[in-house]
Amino acid sequence: MKHIKQINQLRVELKQFASQTIGFVPTMGYLHLGHLELIKRAREECDIVVLSIFVNPLQFGPNEDFSRYPRDIERDEQLAKEAGVDFLFSPSVEEMYPEKPLTHIEVDEITSKLCGSSRPGHFSGVATVVTKLFHIVSPDRAYFGLKDAQQVAVVEQLVKDLSFPVEIVPCDIVREEDGLALSSRNVYLSSDARKQATVLYRALKEIQANPPSDPESIRSILHERISATPLARIDYIDVLSYPGLQAVTTIENQTVIVAVAVYFDQTRLIDNILLR
Repeated sequence: MKHIKQINQLRVELKQFASQTIGFVPTMGYLHLGHLELIKRAREECDIVVLSIFVNPLQFGPNEDFSRYPRDIERDEQLAKEAGVDFLFSPSVEEMYPEKPLTHIEVDEITSKLCGSSRPGHFSGVATVVTKLFHIVSPDRAYFGLKDAQQVAVVEQLVKDLSFPVEIVPCDIVREEDGLALSSRNVYLSSDARKQATVLYRALKEIQANPPSDPESIRSILHERISATPLARIDYIDVLSYPGLQAVTTIENQTVIVAVAVYFDQTRLIDNILLR
């Protein structure tokens, strides 16, 4: 595995593989089993696997956790090597943004719901850095986890609208044994918060096992289950079409996302299920 930190060097290295299939896994690092499953899928389907680690400041709000977002590049490098990554790309902020960027990518409508409503500017930062990374890596396939299903929808729309020659491969959520969705932010949770956070998947599984036909009943059940947990502070609970993220009056005859964002102490966790 080659560990590269400069944009131009990565481009030069990847040119020799232009005739092969390049799989790309963009991450913010502090790798966990969810990331490793993305790498595994890319390894199975592609000739060359590129993993990026970049904590992108553009997608963090002024009161969010950019400065304390967990980082451990030495550990990540070892995990990436063991997982079969060919190229690890870990640019600095100065390498990616040598000057204040004056160009920003905006994806309308689907970014105003769910996380977009409580994190203004977040998805513009995501779309901008993904656009930049796609131009740098020129992948044939890019792998994203469905834990952040809205992000997947945004990236798919971005690729469609701007005619990127890349296939987006959504991958299932990877969970702990007790159901908690794997996330780099889980490290922030106190032991009590960690135990209580399992309410998210328990509540979602209850809906999945016996889904009411109307979204309002789904919201009501989830609100009741989650709010009964002492440390939980609900950011949003919503039921929308997927991937269009439009309001729905019924869940029948379509795919819908049931999505939640909840704070436990100061740690914001997201989770979702897709009802098809």
